[in-house]
Amino acid sequence: MENIFKHVSPIVRGMTVVTLQTALVIGLCSTSSRAATADTNVLTLKTAVEAAQSNDPWLVENRLSQEAVEAKSVAAGTLPDPTVSFGLANFPTDTFAIDQEPMTQVKVGVTQVIPRGDSLQIKRKQLQTLGSQFPYQRLDRRATTVVAVSQLWLDGYKAQESIDLIEKDRPLFEQLVDVAEAGFSSTFGRTRQQDIIRAQLELTRLDDRLTTLKQKQEVFLERLSEWLSGYFREEYQNVPPTIQVDTRGSLELQNTLPDIKMLDQSFYTGERKTDPQALYEVFAEHPSVKAVEQKIETSKLGIDLARQNYKPMWGVNASYSYRDDPSGGESADFVSLGLSFDLPVFTKNRQDKELQSAVSQTEAVKTQKWSLVRKMIAEFEKSKAQLNRLTERQQLFHDQLLPQMSEQADASLTAYTNDDGDFAEAVRARIAELNARIDSLEIDVERQKAIIKLNYFFMKSAEDIVATN
Repeated sequence: MENIFKHVSPIVRGMTVVTLQTALVIGLCSTSSRAATADTNVLTLKTAVEAAQSNDPWLVENRLSQEAVEAKSVAAGTLPDPTVSFGLANFPTDTFAIDQEPMTQVKVGVTQVIPRGDSLQIKRKQLQTLGSQFPYQRLDRRATTVVAVSQLWLDGYKAQESIDLIEKDRPLFEQLVDVAEAGFSSTFGRTRQQDIIRAQLELTRLDDRLTTLKQKQEVFLERLSEWLSGYFREEYQNVPPTIQVDTRGSLELQNTLPDIKMLDQSFYTGERKTDPQALYEVFAEHPSVKAVEQKIETSKLGIDLARQNYKPMWGVNASYSYRDDPSGGESADFVSLGLSFDLPVFTKNRQDKELQSAVSQTEAVKTQKWSLVRKMIAEFEKSKAQLNRLTERQQLFHDQLLPQMSEQADASLTAYTNDDGDFAEAVRARIAELNARIDSLEIDVERQKAIIKLNYFFMKSAEDIVATN
């Protein structure tokens, strides 16, 4: 350490060494203080995703929608209510007396309509099938929530740890300013004024980077708080207990990067492109695809329902007529029974078109499945390529680049203190080393994000996506 100051006057050199040692102690204390305060206020990735799932109003809405469809399916399979009629027949208009004429009747009737063919059973089954897609939708929603919240958490973690890396190195750059100023003011120094300006400039740029990173961190934490907030959840009815996170205060993320377990990694650890048929067989079991398949089955039942329109709709009616004999004798009352049905003989512009519409609708829903699977395969290949390249870069940084950057920074500083190097080069080397460590952090974080995206395609439950090794 003392080699740094050998071209500075002895008094200045001694004062600067003491200042540097004090700065290092303060830096260590601040790091220890951060570790000491990392208690219950620290938000882990696992807690974040569990709280987001527990406080997601979309899941409540989806569950209530399923209950509504299931209740409607029961109603749809029930016969329509009978129609009751009441009337007066053959009523005399001269006296309006009910007992004036023997044909005057008080008539009460009941009519029951019987829907076409098996339309009731098909409607009930159609709604039941429609309702069966909701559990798959909720499972996919929980999975996409895990992915979205994990991305925000990891982005916030990257900003937080980048800030920590800069703050740990800031005392060193402050001391470089002190060294430059001490060398410039010393009779024996060789520091130029431009070296002082360069050192101060780099320190100012560090402060600007800190401000930018803190802004990004605040944005990510605010977006994360949107998923975690559960303060209005009491407005929902029949909602189970939730995991509460106090988002009104400041959030601090865990300062350890989770090691996410890779699911079915044999599909994406190799360089060769994965067989699309093998991917299709896996993705066909994904809850998002299963939900679309239920929509297809619902649409197919719509075709069966349209075919019922070619069958007649029946109606049964019965009536009772009361008579009062004006001569004082007994008159028989009347009972009437009837059967009615329509004749679907003009089918060209109605039944045929309705059937054609149902068939086209089913084919349209089928294309949703193929589009979804194709999109999933494309996203899989994209995430696979990202993961493989990030893994290569991670190994390169950890094994070669970071050690080489550290050696270069030490060598540049040693050369400068030995009158064999440039001050600007020493500063650039330290900045390059700091940038390399921040880049390495970004690679580690982006690699975990790629693993989470890939786990989404192969998960059996949402919790599998962020399970750790």
